[in-house]
Amino acid sequence: MALKKATYIEVIEKEKFENLGEAVAFFENNNEMEDKSYALNQMSSFEGGYQKLAEILHVENDHALIDIIGMILSGVDGEVAPIDEILSLLKRENPYVRNLAISVLQDYGNAIKYYIVKYLIGEDRDLRIFAINVLGDVEFSESRDMMVELIESEEDVNVAMTAVDYLGEIGLEEDIPLLVSLKDRFPDEFYVSFAVDTAVNAIKG
Repeated sequence: MALKKATYIEVIEKEKFENLGEAVAFFENNNEMEDKSYALNQMSSFEGGYQKLAEILHVENDHALIDIIGMILSGVDGEVAPIDEILSLLKRENPYVRNLAISVLQDYGNAIKYYIVKYLIGEDRDLRIFAINVLGDVEFSESRDMMVELIESEEDVNVAMTAVDYLGEIGLEEDIPLLVSLKDRFPDEFYVSFAVDTAVNAIKG
């Protein structure tokens, strides 16, 4: 009698991971997409699994695997999602990963607000610029208000001009006086006038 070939389901059912490390090892040591998909889904059941999934996205370039991880992370409650790790994905050069990260962050809604505010009020200039870019990318409902609040007190010209660029896209006519005031705040920066005028003209349409 010919031996019955085990189906994929039968094989997978025998794989029981005791911890996150075993699931990660299975993912790394198998090349079949079904095996990798199974391992990724199992990772999410262990403590630290969501963070590991985000970590994989920092190096993964296979669109199919990226999509699988994206679907898993999109279904996570924002209160337990690895938001810091997903935000850092926006620094990747791979546009496919960046777009996926933006989509996932949008699914978390208000849960990302704390993280953006944390960056906006921090001492690190680069993180403030990063937070502004996130606000522009995810189209957060409070993006304009947060941009305006930052511009009102920002003393770093690079941070302020980053916000000005975005405010040119989402600002209102009532924001124009604030934008124009930046010319007096940064009188020695030759490109401020150009950036402000461009934003003002964009708002006026």
